[in-house]
Amino acid sequence: MNFEQKIIWITGASSGIGKALTLALSGFGARLIVSSRNENALKAVRSLCKYPEKVKLLPLDLAEYDHFDTLIPQAISLFGSIDMLINNGGISQRSYAVDTDIETDKRLFDVNFFGTVALTKALLPYFIERKAGHIVVVSSVVGKIGTPKRSSYAASKHALHGFFDSLRAEIYKDNIAVTIVCPGYVHTDISKNALMGDGSPQNKMDQATARGLPPEVFARKMLQAIAARKREVIISGAKERLAVYLKRFFPSLLAKTIRKVNVT
Repeated sequence: MNFEQKIIWITGASSGIGKALTLALSGFGARLIVSSRNENALKAVRSLCKYPEKVKLLPLDLAEYDHFDTLIPQAISLFGSIDMLINNGGISQRSYAVDTDIETDKRLFDVNFFGTVALTKALLPYFIERKAGHIVVVSSVVGKIGTPKRSSYAASKHALHGFFDSLRAEIYKDNIAVTIVCPGYVHTDISKNALMGDGSPQNKMDQATARGLPPEVFARKMLQAIAARKREVIISGAKERLAVYLKRFFPSLLAKTIRKVNVT
């Protein structure tokens, strides 16, 4: 995987998958722009990198996407260019639709969909002008199938597929790649930070998440897919992969199975 000296911008880089990607890419000698809301956590991640001098911090909140156009010159100035954007930032959900406030639904879409789309669209003219670039989007297996207690989370991830599949076709002529990555369960704090119906965090780790792939293993597999410029990749355990297979070939069977499962 030839990431040496590539300039890569990663959102959601302060923990979980984003942190694992940052550490792995630093090991490959990439130059990194790392973003999240938590600047202190970003500093801690930078201190763990193999080449911390090649890591620049650019704090941002994906929900505050109205000003992203003004961030692009600042981001480009950090290393003089940008080769890749990894849209990794996001937030999950742990509540039934009937119990979820509409403001919580909006929060999930603001972070997962509109923030991701806004940042991508802000950077897109730069990639088009250069006739080069790679846009990576971290979706979810739930972006392929819907499960209980994930209604708006699943909807926001499904929306990413629609947007970025369309975008991929539009910018193919400009030599810009789009890779959508669909994680299954990964052992991160995503379930701890997941929103309850009232918008408060769940503050506990799900058992399935605790048994998920180590983020370092996930990051390695994800970078292999990025290096191969794959259009879409599912990185998960066997159960999640089987669910996607059933959705495609035996949707009625999956529907019966999903409604009987206590998803946590």
